[in-house]
Amino acid sequence: MLGLIAGGGSLPEQLAAHCRAAGQTVLVAALTGFTEPAWVEGYTHRWFRLGEAAELVAWLKSAGAGEVCMLGPVRRPSLAELAPTAATAALALKLGYAAALGDDNLLGLLGRHLESEGLALRGAHTLYPALLAAPGPVTRALPDAGAWSDITRAAEVVRALGALDVGQGAVVQQGLVLAVEAIEGTDAMLGRVGALARAGEGGVLVKLRKPQQDPRLDLPTIGPATVEAALAAGLRGIAIEAGGALLAERQALLERADAAGFFITVLEKNWGLKIPHRPWWKRLLRHP
Repeated sequence: MLGLIAGGGSLPEQLAAHCRAAGQTVLVAALTGFTEPAWVEGYTHRWFRLGEAAELVAWLKSAGAGEVCMLGPVRRPSLAELAPTAATAALALKLGYAAALGDDNLLGLLGRHLESEGLALRGAHTLYPALLAAPGPVTRALPDAGAWSDITRAAEVVRALGALDVGQGAVVQQGLVLAVEAIEGTDAMLGRVGALARAGEGGVLVKLRKPQQDPRLDLPTIGPATVEAALAAGLRGIAIEAGGALLAERQALLERADAAGFFITVLEKNWGLKIPHRPWWKRLLRHP
């Protein structure tokens, strides 16, 4: 039995429908303020605030879930917004919430807690492989030389951000970094890009998985809403990483992008990553 901890967006509904069609029973732990209410009514479900994390895990266990998937964006709350129950406050202390300075650290702590309770943590892409982006162009439109230069620059920026557990995305136009993603998320970042855009060819958005990120948790995701926000910001394309990003509502995503002449391309894993050269004599040693 699958326990789905559902955040926002359309992907949790897509995954639940796919797993049910495959004959799997799905329990939905819906997060108040994030999960879309309409679709969960068709599933065994229960609503939880973010401050009820301990109760959420206990419910999944008691209801018979053997596997758990966390899917869908959830804005990280402040401690005041979290308003934890006594059980969740104790859990937060146990997990070291105060030391979890980045989103990836926090998700990793929660994932380890789920596993310590005997629940197998599953990535959405292992349950529904078609969600995962494969290498190559996705749309009819393709990046030109200028766009590839901006993609290269943005990828360098995103990798630096990811190493610090800051964000997964950046926008570059004509070599200039217009915006980087932090706690506000991709859509909010794109909302401020339009006012910063230069005349001429539009910029590009690059989203990459953080290097230390558990692929079972919070993979970068794009969908029709991402394309709409990028078009509104004056961008001409998006690049994501093979094996490190999910495509939500793929058909609607492609139709919207193709209608606008907007490109979406999937980079090979570690595309453009510069590997430091090691002198020949160091390569002969067992350890650097």
